[in-house]
Amino acid sequence: MAPGQPQSEKPHVVILGGGFAGLTAAKALRRAPVSITIIDRRNHHLFQPLLYQVAMAALSPADIAAPIRGVFSRNKNVNVELAEAERIDAEHRLVALDHGETIEYDYLIVATGMTHFYFGHDDWAEHAPGLKSAAEALQIRNRFLRAFEMAERTDDEYDRQAWMTFVIVGAGPTGVELAGTMAEIARRDLPGDFRHCDTRQARIILIEAHDRVLHSMDAPLSARAKRDLEGFGVEVRLSSMVTGIDDDGVDIGDERIGAKNVIWAAGVKATSIGATIGAATDKSGRVIVEPDLSAPGHPEIFVVGDLASFTDPETDEAAPGLAPVAIQMGRHAARIIAADVKAGGSQKKRPTFHYRDRGELATIGRARAVGVVFGKHRVTGLLAWLLWLVVHIYFLIGFRNRLMVLFGWAQAYLRFERGARLITGEETDASKEGPIIRNNPREQSAESLEEIAE
Repeated sequence: MAPGQPQSEKPHVVILGGGFAGLTAAKALRRAPVSITIIDRRNHHLFQPLLYQVAMAALSPADIAAPIRGVFSRNKNVNVELAEAERIDAEHRLVALDHGETIEYDYLIVATGMTHFYFGHDDWAEHAPGLKSAAEALQIRNRFLRAFEMAERTDDEYDRQAWMTFVIVGAGPTGVELAGTMAEIARRDLPGDFRHCDTRQARIILIEAHDRVLHSMDAPLSARAKRDLEGFGVEVRLSSMVTGIDDDGVDIGDERIGAKNVIWAAGVKATSIGATIGAATDKSGRVIVEPDLSAPGHPEIFVVGDLASFTDPETDEAAPGLAPVAIQMGRHAARIIAADVKAGGSQKKRPTFHYRDRGELATIGRARAVGVVFGKHRVTGLLAWLLWLVVHIYFLIGFRNRLMVLFGWAQAYLRFERGARLITGEETDASKEGPIIRNNPREQSAESLEEIAE
């Protein structure tokens, strides 16, 4: 038993993961007659849909994150454990943690989500970071901003172009939003900051293996998104398969693209904890759940969020991996647990989960977005962009975060200025090389060159 595990006769609900599903479930249960333990390897809830804006220097990590302990500071029945769950012993109702302890549960909610998948090329991760955490967002931000600094330093035209070529692999919502924002920054925000490189010449290349971008949306919206991206200057490569990635670029079949910056926004796979339950999984490793979201054979275990492979029995449609789905799943699992506890045990018949499709939105850039609202109404352009802003502000945790995000967006919109354009941390790359001598008489005199030579 873990040291922080509450000693109580109340049923103990353990929640693995402090994302949308886990946090929603905990909130829904905080007034129920149960004790709750939230286990996460990070001490904060991260609003992942806006993570790309941290990577693109529009927001800081603190603007889209909230300490989990702070969220539940007034709820005495909620305990938070900073740890990583390594294995679930479903037979004995135990969760093994990475520091060697185990924690018992009466009910378990598994909401650990997905992680990056490089389709068997794990070595690509070193050269093409993904975007699932604040640390990865800061790494991408550093690389993005540092690339223009390196382009500013060099007189070699090939090197300059390589530094100012940015390749994004995967044209789902994250890839599309990254590509559009990158193009906007390079062409509108940065040109006045540099003297030797024209940031408007930056190449933003979006590579997608499917035949259209945003393939989860219908064809007209995908086509509109592609046109908007190209209007921002993004090169969209469809039906293109990446065959190699290294520090100097990307291979697409026999074609070589020289690029110092590659970002991975393509494949995802389930976190490994789901496989330890012993239930069947789909090809992505997600747990195939029952209609009530419980694991087959284990009515006390609920798998929710991106980790759950769920097909609605009424519509025969798979639940998409979106934040609203995770929120609804977390709330549904919490309601069943609360009803079970009230009934003194498992209910005879549990309600089936049905996803209420509120829509999907993806922003492409300033006043440009596409999406579907209420499951069927297409929206594009300024209206879609405004809806996107409202929805994301609504789902943010905490008043401070909403205020800071609004302030950051207003500054970027009105002044074409990114408030978090800082290069932080150390990186071992060409930026630590010796001084570059420019062959430009306006920049250096002959006397200064002689001083350097001496």
